[in-house]
Amino acid sequence: MAAAVTVEGISKRYKIGQLDAAYDTLRDSISAGTKRIVERAEHKGPRRPEIWALKEVSFDLEQGEVLGIIGRNGAGKSTLLKILTRITTPTEGRAEIRGRVGSLLEIGTGFHPELTGRENISLNGSILGMSRKELKKKFDEIVEFSGVAKFLDTPVKRYSSGMYVRLAFSVAAYLEPEVLLVDEVLAVGDFEFQRRCLGRMHDLSSEGRTVVFVSHQLQVMARLCDRAILLDRGRLVRDGEAGAVVAHYLQTGEGISGERVWPDLESAPGDWVVRMRSVRIVDEDGNTTDHFDVRRPVGIELAFNVLATGKQVVPKFKLVDQQGETVFNAMDTDPRWHEPLEPGDYVSTAWIPGNLLNEGLFTVDPALVVLGSEKLRARAGATTAVAFHIRDPGEGDSARGTFTGHLTGSVRPLLEWTTEQP
Repeated sequence: MAAAVTVEGISKRYKIGQLDAAYDTLRDSISAGTKRIVERAEHKGPRRPEIWALKEVSFDLEQGEVLGIIGRNGAGKSTLLKILTRITTPTEGRAEIRGRVGSLLEIGTGFHPELTGRENISLNGSILGMSRKELKKKFDEIVEFSGVAKFLDTPVKRYSSGMYVRLAFSVAAYLEPEVLLVDEVLAVGDFEFQRRCLGRMHDLSSEGRTVVFVSHQLQVMARLCDRAILLDRGRLVRDGEAGAVVAHYLQTGEGISGERVWPDLESAPGDWVVRMRSVRIVDEDGNTTDHFDVRRPVGIELAFNVLATGKQVVPKFKLVDQQGETVFNAMDTDPRWHEPLEPGDYVSTAWIPGNLLNEGLFTVDPALVVLGSEKLRARAGATTAVAFHIRDPGEGDSARGTFTGHLTGSVRPLLEWTTEQP
């Protein structure tokens, strides 16, 4: 079966200060071409600096996949979508989409400001190749989803930005495209509208339709998308399962991963009593990983070497969220740590239960401490040694339930509830 979207070696070069030729009229193109010929003949004009917005990007997208495109501002995300929608042409390479395309790259894409909401629905439907029968069948659903029924016969130039984007998304999503391309425009909508949009995109993928989604809302991307690609300075640097790519993106920004190993005792944190050898984030099978399903437990493994005889040490760590706030401190309270330890290698693992942490990036500050009456004395420690990312697949059996919006806070426990009616 042929892929729904094929991108082969796409590159896009811009000359700084030059308008994209995709928007030029025939007269503009002839005039610009003549001017370039004259300048070359007379050796006039400075050479304009060039920038590659995309460079040799390739991937295939199967029917029914939801692909997230992430990266910093200027990475080439919107340029890639514009090439896919034929708004602009690539300098090199080719892109092919099989099937009807619905796109929402800017607020009110394809809308005529002088036409009413009703007329723009019909216009967009016709552009997408919808018959009158199909338009009539979907019309009421589009209007209901958009929430602008009261203003349906008002020219859209009088709409607020929120009304504009609600109607634009409704048209793009409800005219049943085989492939839906969505840029960051959802950030304009209010919370309730964003929730409904995400639900609609999930419905489309469940129906076997393909969605390409660009957003800086990384927790949403990890939950909504099956797969993600990471662009950096126009190049595709990562392609894989959405949660793993989001975790990589967040952690490369922080310069940390799911494992930290000190190569020798001299470089390892500690003193003459104890040295920390490594810290790992592990799953239930003992494998090192840096991304977790919110429902699964997370293991924090500390390996250390006791050097002196007759000394006490206690393994401990501090968990910090992506806002830099302390989530909690934890240490092993087993009585065995009150007894002097024999010299040698030790490995301690603490387990954070599933359905406790919220979605997001977490970092770990490990330590080996001595217990005092009121204070802890650190013998070995490291700040931001390792990190991991939590995502919720949104299958309804986590603490989120069927709610698709964002829940604030560092923790999101699945609690047992009892309800009585007096």
